Amino acid sequence: MTNQELYDLMARFDRSTLQSLKLSKGDFTIELSRGAAVPMGPAAGAPAPVLAAVPVQEEEGPTVSAPLVGTFYAAPAPDQPPFVSPGDRVQKGQTLCLLEAMKTMVEVPAPCDCVIEAVLKANGELAAFGEALMRYKPC
Repeated sequence: MTNQELYDLMARFDRSTLQSLKLSKGDFTIELSRGAAVPMGPAAGAPAPVLAAVPVQEEEGPTVSAPLVGTFYAAPAPDQPPFVSPGDRVQKGQTLCLLEAMKTMVEVPAPCDCVIEAVLKANGELAAFGEALMRYKPC
């Protein structure tokens, strides 16, 4: 099973009303379930991610969507500034944020030359496949 097939399966499960799902294919098995998750604390010596509240804005406009299910990171490292902030002018292909999935970091590029109007996810927050991450205004 490819990574993309796994991401699609997780996204469909997330949108469904199923409470659990178990899929076996050869020697590969995956189990997905809903319910009370046990929160895991940060690993010893690892700093806890700082979460900032992001106000929900009802304005419309084009958005940059998550290409996969993963954890949203606005900066390359906890001690560094974010890739972009609202009001920043960016060029097509410039990195806007990172998504972490299965210990792999994926850069999310700007779709065109644009101005970032709003960052819609908080740092460290889970992003669903296709979910809006940022709103922009094309230049």
